[in-house]
Amino acid sequence: MAQDVRSLLAELDFASVTPEEFARIVKGLSGKEIGRLARGELRERVLGEVFGRMGRQFRPENAGALRAVIRWRITGEWEAVYETTLADGVCTVREGAGEEEPRLTLAMGDAEFLRLVSGNGNPVTMVLTRKIKVSGDLGLAANMNRYFDIPKV
Repeated sequence: MAQDVRSLLAELDFASVTPEEFARIVKGLSGKEIGRLARGELRERVLGEVFGRMGRQFRPENAGALRAVIRWRITGEWEAVYETTLADGVCTVREGAGEEEPRLTLAMGDAEFLRLVSGNGNPVTMVLTRKIKVSGDLGLAANMNRYFDIPKV
């Protein structure tokens, strides 16, 4: 069955999937299934699409004058690092770590990341159970859901 899901996802045009549809897909997968699926080119495509959408999902009206670099460390087959910079009402995304020290660093596995960004995981519970490791500005971490339009599942 996992191979069938992997085949289906491998052929999926992620660019045409709405955030709500993506949330339903993630909700239907176990952590083990996500771990098996999050390998190679499929993992790169999913991460690229999720981070590519962050600028569009950003809520500048809630961020106000916030200026912050947020580093995302997603562990799995290999560690993927992305940074989102929130400044002047704009969210920009880059792959890899930049020169600037991040105000917040979030580290988590593939399943936790997908659950978090799809609205399928409770961020507070995930931090308290150490599924997400947070370093830096805890206030910023606590308000992340205000700055991005995350689907409600």
